[in-house]
Amino acid sequence: MDITSRTVYLDHAATTPMVPAAVDVLTAHLREVGNPSSMHASGRHARRVVEESRETIAQALGCRPGEVVFTSGGTEADNLAVKGIHWARLAEDPRRTRILASAIEHHAVLDPLDWLRDSEQVDVELLPVDDRGRLRVDALREAVERDPASVSLISVMWANNEVGSLQPVEEVVAVAAEHGIPVHTDAIQAVGAVPVDFAASGVDALSLTGHKLGGPYGVGALIVRRELGVTPLMHGGGQERDIRSGTIDTPAIAGFAAAVELAVKEQASYATRVGALRDDLVRRVIEQVPDAHLHGAPLEPLGEHRLPGNAHLGFPGCEGDSLLMLLDARGIECSTGSACSAGVPQPSHVLLAMGCDAEAARHSLRFSLGHTSTQADVDAVVEAIGPCVERARAAKAPR
Repeated sequence: MDITSRTVYLDHAATTPMVPAAVDVLTAHLREVGNPSSMHASGRHARRVVEESRETIAQALGCRPGEVVFTSGGTEADNLAVKGIHWARLAEDPRRTRILASAIEHHAVLDPLDWLRDSEQVDVELLPVDDRGRLRVDALREAVERDPASVSLISVMWANNEVGSLQPVEEVVAVAAEHGIPVHTDAIQAVGAVPVDFAASGVDALSLTGHKLGGPYGVGALIVRRELGVTPLMHGGGQERDIRSGTIDTPAIAGFAAAVELAVKEQASYATRVGALRDDLVRRVIEQVPDAHLHGAPLEPLGEHRLPGNAHLGFPGCEGDSLLMLLDARGIECSTGSACSAGVPQPSHVLLAMGCDAEAARHSLRFSLGHTSTQADVDAVVEAIGPCVERARAAKAPR
């Protein structure tokens, strides 16, 4: 496969193409005028679209419509949950100065926690995970029981964005419930990939976003129990229960709702089809590169331990960034879990938390499959991976 061939897109965990249903709804409403906060007919029509979209999302995710707070996306939803719930709890009880979270959270959770620690002296505790990237519930219980009255919030993601490991949300909720501590979960990677039911899960707040499941960019939601206080990050017109002020983006919300509805409806068939492609990719890549290895939870049973579209593979002797660019030159797009700071690749905090050393945390790639993935995509990776690994290793070898 050369650079002029079609693009093989295997970075669906970063963003996935919009589904036609969402495009159709979004574009139809872009032609309409009306602020949902206006009282005239156009405003009332826009408000009806927003509220019907809210009901659609609520039905798909097992919550009440009034619990859906629209945001600009997952990062805002995570910030609103982490900061807003903590501030509200602290205002009620000044002893609540601790927040507990897993060490493998997305930076949309970790960075607000860092800010709270540095700016407001919040005691942030990042809890360990095992070598498969799953939260150690015993460590959570120990941290809670050490001083439960001081904990304002527990935040544990539903599924890890890098290695795809599903987290023990039910067990987290059980520990928290013993002490009346609210639980937030970042479910941005999970909705549409595995079953997600807000009410059944017992969590108090849940973040999701549109562009990870076939909806538009720039729109998401925090689902949060009405009984739970949330201090707003922004103040203005008092929209969204006075939790998230700002003019409501009616077209984006309509497209978002259409995507959520479709993703949840097709979740089981999606998981079966994409999971089979993922399993084939992992098996055949390891055949081509025998010392390649899988990071994270087991592939089987499908959807019980790991996201169905996630294949996070380590390639010893390679720099992940170099391997990524070699594949990109062949039209294959994936990602590396490492971060880049001032132009210098940094090892993945997720892999480090799982016990990998710095070198191992830099030699990995994430192939994430989605609703447009095909067998031809898998075949292209299998064809290219051997030669690309050889070139990446040669480039790294001492001269």
